[in-house]
Amino acid sequence: MSNDSRRITLVSRHTQLQHRNWLCTPEAPSRIVLLDSFAVLRHTVTSSVVVMDADVERIILDRSGSASDYLALLAELPCHITGDVVMIRDDETGFLSAMGRGGDRILYALSANDLRFYFETHNLTSAGDALAAPAEKDCRVVPFRPRIAVA
Repeated sequence: MSNDSRRITLVSRHTQLQHRNWLCTPEAPSRIVLLDSFAVLRHTVTSSVVVMDADVERIILDRSGSASDYLALLAELPCHITGDVVMIRDDETGFLSAMGRGGDRILYALSANDLRFYFETHNLTSAGDALAAPAEKDCRVVPFRPRIAVA
């Protein structure tokens, strides 16, 4: 077994839904660990029995838990886990909990476009991911109309 020094992204996914194409290659910037249950993720992260020596960069709930599950996980999150905690809902919107300047967590609401941007920025999904591809209805461009001031 090789020693992988990449930071870890824990992904809890729903087994009954179409899976996202997570970038799990050895060349990926983050080591993605897929878990098929929110319960397993929660136990792994919050249990005092499980000692995590790993460097967890982020935790993602990919349509695998409810809003109350997400809030309970945030409330029980050990202080040594300072990475992002992302919840993806069925409609591809979600929430991001990130560390703020003072060490407290800040909660952000994310649109589907925000989630796609997050995936692209951190190289988490493959380019051909159908779930992460922009929907036509979300690609509205507001035309720019400059104002000309007459003196």
